[in-house]
Amino acid sequence: MALTLSSPAFKEGESIPPKYTCQGEDISPPLVWGESPEGTQSYALVMDDPDAPGGVFTHWLIYDIPADVNELPEGVPAEPRLFNGAQGQNDFGRTGYGGPCPPPGKPHRYRFNLYALDQKVDLEPGASKAQLLSGIEDHILDRYELTGLFER
Repeated sequence: MALTLSSPAFKEGESIPPKYTCQGEDISPPLVWGESPEGTQSYALVMDDPDAPGGVFTHWLIYDIPADVNELPEGVPAEPRLFNGAQGQNDFGRTGYGGPCPPPGKPHRYRFNLYALDQKVDLEPGASKAQLLSGIEDHILDRYELTGLFER
């Protein structure tokens, strides 16, 4: 089976509703994924903005999501440790989700990358993107990217 990722809030390549951005409630959108490859033990999710003026900007890191979980609800709390995983530190300097908030002028792409992994990452909550990517490097069974747009 090939891994998939979607959101009931927006479709691939379409605008992320303001509710999920700094112009709204700044809460995480709901995400749902399909079946993953055999041997999946956990999932990790990285949301970033490759169009940020200073280079790729990380908005959300969540990892050690159990293999039997196939969705994240709207408004995941900004707690470092969750009932179904842990969250890392985003480039806003906070743990949890930080919604799209680009400078005015042009649309930015926001990539939600979901990784199916053959083991748990076992990083402490608050890990950086570099730590997470290093921890999953040799354990990725499949990856799927969902992209949304936002412009102020």
